[in-house]
Amino acid sequence: MTIRLHDTSARQIRDFVPLTAGCVSIYLCGATVQAAPHIGHIRSGLNFDIMRRWFTYRGYDVTFIRNVTDIDDKIIAKSAEQGRPWWSIGYENERAFNDGYDVLGCLPPTYEPRATGHVPEMIEMMRGLIERGHAYEADGNVYFDVRSLPGYLELSNQELDDLRQPSGEGETGKRDPRDFAMWKAVKPGEPSWETPWGRGRPGWHLECSAMAHKYLGSAFDIHGGGIDLIFPHHENEIAQAKAYGDTFANYWVHNGWVTLAGEKMSKSLGNSVLVSEMVKHWRPIVLRYYLGTPHYRSMIEYSEEALREAESAFARIEGFIQRVTEKAGETIAPAAEVPPAFAEAMDEDLGVPQALAIIHTTVRQGNSALAADDKEAAAARLAEVRAMLGVLGLDPLDPQWAREGDSGEDLHGVVDTLVRLVLDQRQSARDRKDWAAADAIRDQLGQSGLVIEDSPTGPRWTLGPR
Repeated sequence: MTIRLHDTSARQIRDFVPLTAGCVSIYLCGATVQAAPHIGHIRSGLNFDIMRRWFTYRGYDVTFIRNVTDIDDKIIAKSAEQGRPWWSIGYENERAFNDGYDVLGCLPPTYEPRATGHVPEMIEMMRGLIERGHAYEADGNVYFDVRSLPGYLELSNQELDDLRQPSGEGETGKRDPRDFAMWKAVKPGEPSWETPWGRGRPGWHLECSAMAHKYLGSAFDIHGGGIDLIFPHHENEIAQAKAYGDTFANYWVHNGWVTLAGEKMSKSLGNSVLVSEMVKHWRPIVLRYYLGTPHYRSMIEYSEEALREAESAFARIEGFIQRVTEKAGETIAPAAEVPPAFAEAMDEDLGVPQALAIIHTTVRQGNSALAADDKEAAAARLAEVRAMLGVLGLDPLDPQWAREGDSGEDLHGVVDTLVRLVLDQRQSARDRKDWAAADAIRDQLGQSGLVIEDSPTGPRWTLGPR
């Protein structure tokens, strides 16, 4: 068994070889909390949640770090715009992010450090970089000297001389316009922390290098994030860490965007679809299916139609689970192991689309067994399906999804009572052989968005595709 991952730095799929046998260390660039999360943000956390689950299934002990950037230019701008403390905005949105991760079934990280809680570690790293000649202070700012490190820009495969020179607004004393700020000198009205070079606040890139070093040491296995972070964020993380003496990440894994009309979903573009709004209209487990089943490196073009297709596909899986459970008269436990074809797909760069095809094939086999009244075979297929869904965090019988209906539990009960009254009328029509009336009732329920299915224990209803 060998897990293989696409390594951005190598530009190819590589066999995964852990630094410590049986252990995996993962650092994921998490939320910048200037606003509530859209589904593009949560997709990244969800993709790496699946990665983490697969490593765990394969027997690894996983340490998973997901940071929170709770201070940056955008948060400060929002603070001035709204007349609220920067920390209030950050904390409110940090909670919104965690709610989004939770509602879509992401496991909590091993540690979730905040940038502002690690200023001493940043100071220590800057001090070391200045001593080694890789950084310098100017007017209270601390800059990284990009020309001091051979290999800078190797991750993004760019040439320094071809790099567009940033405007550097508010950044004075740079030796080269492309040098980047690790520490920004204090400005009136902005939050600040004391350092040997004066009061100021962290630059975006420094925090991750310092926190990865603290929680995972000088070398760790996997660094993850969205493809938009490759440059400048991840390039600058690498520069700081390696100039400091760290080996840093052994593998770089990047997920694709969620796009809308071909554009990256972004708060700044105003085309974001908030998780908090989405879960009002779609079941969270369906959203997880929609966001988690495409390959993590692919782009997802958001559309209502695509979501409806995901809902219908997942409904076929759920319908099979429900039918077998009713037939068996008990809950069938997940199998101890997933089918070999599923494992092979997941081992090859987390091939979730191929793995999902195995799930649907197994569901079809189980439905055929049900049609042939082969309860034993149907139960065996269900056990396999639950094992595979469990790895993806999509098993509807898992306790984590038991809360999914909590907010609408009372309403569901009311609807169920009303639907049962109508179904009783339909059954009365069937008893007196008034098939036309029975069919008319069923059709009317169908037009209202309900799917009626006759089962050995009586008719049952579900919400149909939107």
